[in-house]
Amino acid sequence: MKTLILDGSLAGDKVGSFSAATLQSAAVARGWAAEVVVLRDKKIGNCRGDFFCWLKTPGKCHVADDHQEITGKCLESDLVIYLTPITFGGYSSTLKKLVDHQIQNTLPFFTTIEGEIHHQKRYDNYPDLLIIGWLSEPDARAESIFRNLAWRNSINFYAKAHLCGILYGTQSERMMNEQLNYLFEKVVRQESDTEATLPMIASSSAPATPIQRALLLVGSPRLEKSSSSSLGTYLFEQLQQQGVETETISLYKAINTAARMDALRDGIDRADLVVLAFPLYVDTLPAPVISVLETFVAHCRQKSKRTRFTAIVNCGFPEASQNTNAIAVCAEFARSAGFEWMGGLPLGAGEGMVRAQSLRQLGGQGRTLRQALESAAEELADGQPVSDKSRELLAKPIMPVWLYKLGGTIGWVMKARKNGTQKLLKARPYQKSTQG
Repeated sequence: MKTLILDGSLAGDKVGSFSAATLQSAAVARGWAAEVVVLRDKKIGNCRGDFFCWLKTPGKCHVADDHQEITGKCLESDLVIYLTPITFGGYSSTLKKLVDHQIQNTLPFFTTIEGEIHHQKRYDNYPDLLIIGWLSEPDARAESIFRNLAWRNSINFYAKAHLCGILYGTQSERMMNEQLNYLFEKVVRQESDTEATLPMIASSSAPATPIQRALLLVGSPRLEKSSSSSLGTYLFEQLQQQGVETETISLYKAINTAARMDALRDGIDRADLVVLAFPLYVDTLPAPVISVLETFVAHCRQKSKRTRFTAIVNCGFPEASQNTNAIAVCAEFARSAGFEWMGGLPLGAGEGMVRAQSLRQLGGQGRTLRQALESAAEELADGQPVSDKSRELLAKPIMPVWLYKLGGTIGWVMKARKNGTQKLLKARPYQKSTQG
C-alpha cells in the first residue's frame, strides 16, 4: 500500500512539517510505503486553462514540469494526503497549483452524480483522499468553507474514502499527533465525511454611498480573450454609464513583474469597489488568483479608504450553484482584507455560452446575462450589495441539463477532431503506473 503526502505549506511552517512527519510515520508503522512531497520545492507551473490535456495530449498536461511526476505518483497511490494552511477558507496557492493540474485525470465528457453534473472518470481507480488544514485559532466560518471544498474535491476526484481534518496553532504537538493518527486510521478503515454545508454569509449592511472608482481584476489565464473578461467588461461598461471611473487589470499579467504588482497595489488603493472576475478551477479559485490575494491581504487590511468587494464566477458546468464555494472563499478574503462584501455573481455554463465574446454580440442568447449585469451595476454604483434578483437572474439555467451534456459531448469530439486526437480522448497515459 502506498501513501503520498503533498505538503502545501510555506517555508518555516512548523504545523506543516510536523503533520507531514507524523502522517508518514503512521503509514510506515502499518507497513505502507510513504513519501512526502514538499510542493514549494518543486517546479510546478500554473494551469493555463487551455484544455490541451484533454484535446492535444489527452490525459497529460503538455507542460513537462514536476507536476507530471507527482500526478503519476498520485494515481499509483492508495491514499493521497493534502496538507495546507487554510487560506480564506480554501487551500494555499502552493497546494492549489498542483490540484489545478489534476483535471487531466478526468475526461471532458459529463456524467451525473447525485443530480449534479461532473466530469467522467478517466481511470478505473483513484486514491482515497485525506485533507488536513490548519488555522492559527478556531474559526467556524473558515472551517466550514474548507470542509465543503474538501468534500467537493473528493467527488470530482472520485475518492472512495475521504476525510477532512483541521488543526490549530494553539494545539500542543501531543494533541496534533493524536488527531492526525486518529484521522489516518479512520481513512484507512474507509470511513468518509458526509456532505459539508457552507455557512450563511451575509452581504455588507453598512450605509450605502455611491461608488466613485471601480477596479476590475480579471483572473483568467486567457486574459482579455476570456469569458471572465467578457462578463467583467460588460459590468464595467454599465458602471461607466452610472458615472463611475473604471480601471481593469489582468492578474496573470500582474504576477509577471514587480512593477505590475506595484501598479495593482496602487489600483486597489485608488478603488472604492474591487470586482474579481474569474473561472472556476476545481471547485474554487485558480492558484494564481489565490496567490495574488495572499500577497495583498495584509496591504488591503491597512487601506484607509472604504472598499467594497464582489466577484463574478463562471464555471463550465450548467449549475451556477457549483460556484458557491468559490464565492464563499471570496467573501472570506473580503473579511480578511477588511473589505465590505457586496455579494457574488455566479454563472453556470460560462464557457459554453459566452465563449469569450462581447455580451453585445450574443444577441438574444445573452439577454438574460446583460439584464443581470445591468441590474447589478445599478446596485453596485449606488453602493448597495448585489441583490438576490440580480444573482438569480445571472444564475438562471440556459438550457436543459440533458441538452447541455449532449452539446458538450459533441463539442469536445469536434474540437478533438481538429487536433487529430478524437481516437485518443480517453487515453490513460498514467495507466502503467496505476497497474504497478
